[in-house]
Amino acid sequence: MKFLLSFALAALVQPGFQVPETYQGAGYKLAPLGPEVVRQDYEAYMSSIDHLRKHFGSGKWPYPGITMADALKDVEGELQRFKARTSFAYAVLTPDGGAELGCFYLRPSKKPGFDAAASLWVTKVQFDKGFEDVLRRDMRRWVAEKWPFRNVEWDRR
Repeated sequence: MKFLLSFALAALVQPGFQVPETYQGAGYKLAPLGPEVVRQDYEAYMSSIDHLRKHFGSGKWPYPGITMADALKDVEGELQRFKARTSFAYAVLTPDGGAELGCFYLRPSKKPGFDAAASLWVTKVQFDKGFEDVLRRDMRRWVAEKWPFRNVEWDRR
């Protein structure tokens, strides 16, 4: 989700926790969202503007006037938060890394009783293929098995 969030800057995970930097799925992989994948990220969300605006329900992001400079600033911020351990944004990439299929996020939850909030999106083409359900299933399992959270708030789907 590429909009400003106002969360406390406290680490989401304890200092001793080894944050997973990658995940290998069936026909895709995860990598931290950062400058190395800015082109893939930009192309993915710009190809699915209407779909993503409906998905997020805000109607604000993405919008047609986003520039590559805006995109770079955004992913640099995501990478800074990843390194600071305050939130974790992953690009969901094809196995060769040449294209992005969507994104997965772990952030602080605003709701009491939750350790973290998880959300994701996929491009319109991937949504139509049913990939969102596959990714959601895989991410639920991955978070349960590899992350230290007991109670995760998952997005509305």
